[in-house]
This record gives sequence, C-alpha cells and structure tokens, in this order.
Amino acid sequence: MLKKSVLKKSFLALAVSSIGVMSLPALADTYLIDTKGAHASINFAIKHLGYSVLTGRFDTFSGEFSYDPAKPEASTVNVSIDTGSVNSNHAERDKHLRSDDFLNVEKFPKATFVSKKIVLGDDKDEFDIVGDLTLNGVTKSVTIEVDKIGEGKDPWGGYRAGFSGETTITLKDFNVKMDLGPASQTVQLELEVEGIKK
Repeated sequence: MLKKSVLKKSFLALAVSSIGVMSLPALADTYLIDTKGAHASINFAIKHLGYSVLTGRFDTFSGEFSYDPAKPEASTVNVSIDTGSVNSNHAERDKHLRSDDFLNVEKFPKATFVSKKIVLGDDKDEFDIVGDLTLNGVTKSVTIEVDKIGEGKDPWGGYRAGFSGETTITLKDFNVKMDLGPASQTVQLELEVEGIKK
C-alpha cells in the first residue's frame, strides 16, 4: 500500500508540473544588433552656441535585445558603447570630446544601457524603454521613446526586426565638466537599431 501511495503522489506531482510547463508563455526571441552590416547607429546632436546644431555618432558599439510582438512589454535591451569611437567629423574636436572635459574615455572607455522596463503606448508599435545609462562613471535612469519600424525575413534566410528611438540627456547629470553655455546643456541621442534573430 505504501508503494502504491508513493507512486500515486509521484505521478500526480509529475502531471501537475507538466501542466505548469505546458502553460508557460513562449520566450521572446533574442536579436543581435547588426553593427557588422552597419544597420544600426547611435547618433547625437547638440546645439552649438545656440546658432546651429552639431551632430556626431559613436562608431563602435554592440548589443542585443529580446522581443516578442505579442508581448512587447516583456522586451529587454542591453548595449555597450566604445566611448573612444566618438566621431563628430573633426579630429581636434573629437580629441577634446575624449578628454576628461567630456567623456573621459581613458578612465571610462565604455558606456552601457540596460533596460529595466517597457511602457506601452496607445499603439503597440510605440513604447518607452526605461533603463540605466552608465556614462562617464555615472548611472542614471533614462527613457527612450521607441517606434517599431518593421520585422520579417531577410534575403539571406534570417529574420530581422528594426526600431528607431530617441532620448535627451543633460550633460551635468553625467559629470561632464565643460560648460558649453546655456543653449548647450542637453544632448539628443538618436538610435537606429536593426537586429538579427539568433
């Protein structure tokens, strides 16, 4: 009797655990950001003296994101940026940007962004990514406004998804020493991301 009772309990536990596994939602797909094919970019724009807008980019970065179109609020993003790859198309200015007046790349060669939550908008293809941006040794919460551009199969047998995003950061929040004047206290970051499903 004891053996039968144990067997029944074991079978019941197995059945319940199997039902639990079967009812779990499918995991989101993971995408590698396509920097190799130059189908992604991290750009920035800042006003110069209030008279014009200076633009630039970071040439070297990497990362990945998870995404399920049926549940975009469960998405995650993780990006690492080589701050020494800053490029404003002006060698002397880029040298200054790498100094401790700005990015301090010798001490902090990497910047990172790690998502914490996704806030959906009225349209399922529009949402905010809230996460931690670490730059110049400082970590602050930022919100990136994102639009989904599209997703689907590519001509090489892969599957891709792409998004555009933007956010604005304040220089002093990240311990940038250089004061560029009242018109140049913030920087707009513009992100174009295309990922290849792993």
